[in-house]
Amino acid sequence: MSLVQSSAWKTLAAHQREVVPHELRTLFAADPMRSRKFSLEAAGLFLDYSKNRIVEGTMPLLVALAEHARVPAKITAMFTGERINHTEQRAVLHTALRNRSGTSVRADGRDVMPDVLRVLAHMREFVEAVRSGTLRGHTGKALTDVVNIGIGGSDLGPYMATEALEPYAGRLRAHFVSNVDAAHLGRTLKRLNAEETLFIVASKTFTTQETLTNARSARDWLVSRLGSEQAVASHFAAVSTNIAATSAFGIDAKRVFEFWDWVGGRYSLWSAIGLPVALYIGMDGFEQMLAGAYAMDQHFAAAPLASNMPAILALLGVWYIDFWDARTHAVLPYDQGLHRFTAYLQQLDMESNGKRVDHAGRVVDYLTGPVVWGEPGTNGQHAFFQHLHQGTQFTPADFILPLRSHYPLEPHSSMLIANCLAQTQALMRGKNEAEVRAELQSQRMNEAQIAQLLPHKVFPGNRPSNTILMDQLTPATLGALVALYEHKVLVQGAIWNINSFDQWGVELGKQLANRILDDLNAQRADEQHDASTRGLLERAIARRSS
Repeated sequence: MSLVQSSAWKTLAAHQREVVPHELRTLFAADPMRSRKFSLEAAGLFLDYSKNRIVEGTMPLLVALAEHARVPAKITAMFTGERINHTEQRAVLHTALRNRSGTSVRADGRDVMPDVLRVLAHMREFVEAVRSGTLRGHTGKALTDVVNIGIGGSDLGPYMATEALEPYAGRLRAHFVSNVDAAHLGRTLKRLNAEETLFIVASKTFTTQETLTNARSARDWLVSRLGSEQAVASHFAAVSTNIAATSAFGIDAKRVFEFWDWVGGRYSLWSAIGLPVALYIGMDGFEQMLAGAYAMDQHFAAAPLASNMPAILALLGVWYIDFWDARTHAVLPYDQGLHRFTAYLQQLDMESNGKRVDHAGRVVDYLTGPVVWGEPGTNGQHAFFQHLHQGTQFTPADFILPLRSHYPLEPHSSMLIANCLAQTQALMRGKNEAEVRAELQSQRMNEAQIAQLLPHKVFPGNRPSNTILMDQLTPATLGALVALYEHKVLVQGAIWNINSFDQWGVELGKQLANRILDDLNAQRADEQHDASTRGLLERAIARRSS
């Protein structure tokens, strides 16, 4: 039976029609305990989801949909190493990378934990040698700058985490190069001293086109500055499984850190892909991040769906996407350190659940993953919040707020908290015509002026949001926050019966790019291209050569 034909789905569709007339401000007025009923705490995070378009009967119906989709069994299947990534025949065990229990985790009948612990020990040895200055560059100088060269999950995760955890940084500076546009590498290199720079090339296969192009150019820069091919061994490390290729590049095998097929790129922050994070904040800090994620894993694996934080976020997302036609979801962190968090979530969510066919290969007849977007508050308030408050599209939002700043400068901290909480209240309450009229009358406007201005100042309200609080942004709370959203993605993919762990959608563009690159190198435009692409290519060839 298709999902939309299930009784659980049909019941929710009917329930949604019953909920539509309810206004959130009225629901709060009628139930002083609403915020307590719709909030919970786990792994150092507090979630208030009371400002959602739900009544007391909504969550049980959403849980029933999840149970119909066998979500609990699919959660167990992930944790126990089943090959839930069926198109690639792989287990999905990023949770094993942060397993702090001392127990085994098996994939294909083999305990993966000895390998995980071995790589963590290898990382610790390397990190401590670099940070202490024991491991030095080719000319004997201590390394001061780390440049991570990767793309996608090999860039977004560690870049996000180093920005978030800047208060915990030691003496090393971290830089990230991902874009094959030479400007990204060039702008980074011009600030660096080759004698003091360590490059990390992050590519599982060591064949990723953009990453290897940047790595080779960085290698050329280093050799030209230091005058020796031998310098490469002292200034490069790699996160890869292709020892032959890293060796041919000139990287010492002792500086190659492995990870495994059961670690997806966008879930790889917890693996050796997190090496730049460990170098930046220290291995103890990196393991605190793992511990925070593990705490969320434990909650996710054990808590019933009705009191399970990742499941609740996921169910609310399904509620809005599939029953309220919400096409986008805003994530709004109120901490400057999290300024790359939404970009990180874009890959996590949209690459995972941006799928149009189910596990059986059938085109689905319901909406799946939303467009994820957002920027930190308070900047966003002066940019796109107009759309959230008075636009025509329905956009649920998550507000993320650490209550204590690492920079406790007043009145900044209090203003930040006040703005975050005020925005969630404003989205929920709105401002009706009577309230606007009274406000304009208090400003001594006449009736003609009021009639002209009133519709522009009405806020419809009734716009849903979640608020996620933490005491402070630390390695542990960041780990828990990332794991929260990872598990949200799993639950939604399980309900939609799609594979959240492959990403075939990135392949076609790569294939066509290779064909066009061949044309650019040959200074011709293949007749097989469509007229638009051929015309653009011809113009590019002509203009570049003039």
